Amino acid sequence: MKRNILYKSTRSSTDPVTASEALLRGLAPDGGLYVPTEMPLLSDLDDGGDLTAALEKLCEMDYRSLAVSVMGLLLTDFGEEELRECADKAYGSGFDDEQIAPLVKKDGMYYLELFHGRTIAFKDMALSILPHLMTAASRKLGNKKDIVILTATSGDTGKAALAAFADVPGTKIIVFYPKYGVSPVQERQMVTQRGSNVRVIGITGNFDDAQSGVKEMLSDSTLAGELDATGCRFSSANSINIGRLVPQIAYYVWAYTRLVKSGAITVGRPINVAVPTGNFGNILACYYAKKMGLPVKKLICASNKNKVLYDFFTTGAYDRNREFYVTSSPSMDILVSSNLERLIYEIAGCDPEKCRLLMRSLAESGRYELTEEMREKLSCFEAEYADEDDTAAEIARVFSKAGYVIDPHTAVASCAARLFKERSEDMACGVTSDSPIVVVSTASPFKFTGTVLGALSRESAGDDLEAAETLARLSGRPIPRAVSELKDAQILHDTVCGKDEMRRQVTDFLKKPTC
Repeated sequence: MKRNILYKSTRSSTDPVTASEALLRGLAPDGGLYVPTEMPLLSDLDDGGDLTAALEKLCEMDYRSLAVSVMGLLLTDFGEEELRECADKAYGSGFDDEQIAPLVKKDGMYYLELFHGRTIAFKDMALSILPHLMTAASRKLGNKKDIVILTATSGDTGKAALAAFADVPGTKIIVFYPKYGVSPVQERQMVTQRGSNVRVIGITGNFDDAQSGVKEMLSDSTLAGELDATGCRFSSANSINIGRLVPQIAYYVWAYTRLVKSGAITVGRPINVAVPTGNFGNILACYYAKKMGLPVKKLICASNKNKVLYDFFTTGAYDRNREFYVTSSPSMDILVSSNLERLIYEIAGCDPEKCRLLMRSLAESGRYELTEEMREKLSCFEAEYADEDDTAAEIARVFSKAGYVIDPHTAVASCAARLFKERSEDMACGVTSDSPIVVVSTASPFKFTGTVLGALSRESAGDDLEAAETLARLSGRPIPRAVSELKDAQILHDTVCGKDEMRRQVTDFLKKPTC
């Protein structure tokens, strides 16, 4: 039986709101993140409430239908036809593989390829559908205001959001990115984005600076009032928005059903999942899928050299007071993982006051520490990390073993999965022949051609764009359109500012008459 799911803030006990309102707001007024008041179950998809029957039903669906079924459990004020229309618009010609998210077996691991969308990164999986969800939510609530999407990116969210919202009526989108903290292809994808309603701004800081600046503006009541007076309202395309998180749950269910369809497992057998993690949204979606009943045994949180999450899970203390590294996996170069707040809220017994105090401690001192009781609730998580040498070695190892080329973020997860497997087999604690490991592949290697070719000890002439031809020959894959079209693309956005200038950049842009 379908439940009525509402959403509440992680930081206060204010009345819950519908999915549509949570989606349009992005961030709760008190600065907290929206979480479901209860977690629906996949078994709710079966009339008899049987999980096995529900999973068997999902196994027979294509990606669009499965996504509609899973999202419908959480976005309960959306009708099935509304969600179907959104999914049909999102998961169509913009993807270069009819499966949308193919699962491939290489060197004993299963790689879930989430990079077949328009911007060749996993963010397309959720951001392709977000504008359509927002438009439907806006109609449902009778909203007459234009929606101003304010977003920070560590590399991939920015382009995916820009591509999704460009020229969408009733919206504007402003993306901030660390000027010297993304790959050349990532930056060029953003600064060449066309659209009368888009603005891209580099900041002279790191992603955490951009993210904190955006969150400050989203929770600024004075700024919200100024927007309201001009007929606009803020929202976000970052994974702090529940509308980003819900579509991500679907591809974990999809991966499980593909394993069943291929005969790798039978329904009900558990799997383990390794996720390259920075802002914690992607792995949180897997955690939510597990809570909904998906048979996931261990969630392997894979960190790069900025191993703040690895240290958190191994020590119980979150501490951002450390050196920040710019790495070959820039989308994970994050010291403040915003989505972790949703997990903290849950292991704090869904107590908003406890969560609020921990988040205040993080804001004021840069750290907080879990109680033993809270740590005990994290037993389904494992943590591993890969430094720069490990990452390059994993790219080379997977290519040598399987002829399969992976990007640096996927390499971090692949390395973590291998380390977990070796340790688990020694300790007999998590891996059996019946529990394969799914490695979440979050970006195409063509986004990081220089890094990938360097790891494979292959020289390439010119910049990352020119190196794509070398990588295409090596990998046997065609150069994605998202890369080839950049060669002659005109740079349209060249603004760079400091963190303290972000607000002014926003207000100046919103003074334009198109809002």
